[in-house]
Amino acid sequence: MTFGEQPAYLRVAGDLRQKIVDGSLPPHARLPSQARIREEYGVSDTVALEARKVLMAEGLVEGRSGSGTYVREQPVPRRVARSGYRTGGPSTPFRQEQADAGARGTWESNSEQADAPPEIAKRLGVAPGDRVMRTRYVFRDAGEAMMLSTSWEPLSVTGRTPVMLPEEGPLGGSGVVERMAAIDVVVDNVVEEVGARPGLAEEISLLGGVPGHVVLVVSRTYYASGLAVETADVVVPADRYRLAYHLPVR
Repeated sequence: MTFGEQPAYLRVAGDLRQKIVDGSLPPHARLPSQARIREEYGVSDTVALEARKVLMAEGLVEGRSGSGTYVREQPVPRRVARSGYRTGGPSTPFRQEQADAGARGTWESNSEQADAPPEIAKRLGVAPGDRVMRTRYVFRDAGEAMMLSTSWEPLSVTGRTPVMLPEEGPLGGSGVVERMAAIDVVVDNVVEEVGARPGLAEEISLLGGVPGHVVLVVSRTYYASGLAVETADVVVPADRYRLAYHLPVR
């Protein structure tokens, strides 16, 4: 193969992908069978099978047991605004985003004490195995799971205080900044790192999608005078959401 040439299975997948994009193969249409692809493109069964696998891995088609392979309906990506903490407004990033969109979202949460895994301990500046409060969230919009989040707070900061449980007590649900202020910890900085990876099985199950779908992961950490007081991983489906950052110029 010389420079610029593509393997046969990629060329076939590319042609089928274009038909899906331009509507020649509309949503819910059945993808040509392996035999039809072999005949139409003059390729082997192996090439036809690999081309179909490419389209499935890209989330463009899905297999239905005993029926065949069909074109998936592609969602229109929705913007999730990220503009940092704003005083006088909604208390958490999710509530802020919901208010900005004029939407009415709901969420479920569950908090429990845990040992800090090595990577989380590094982000929090504590020793691996130190006790943390781990809170898992499922955020929904119109009943659809749109975002997952897991947060960790060092109990060396919040333990035995009224704000130890993020979603319970007198300041439950008021957000990291307000809760920390109630125990005289002033949050003055937040750092976010954005990455992408294949969704884990349990994430795909909650968010909907097919195995191998890519998710965006926002790793967010709140600091107070250099001390990490909370870190979280926020997970959203990459095919359904775009993260839009609004950053002030100083």
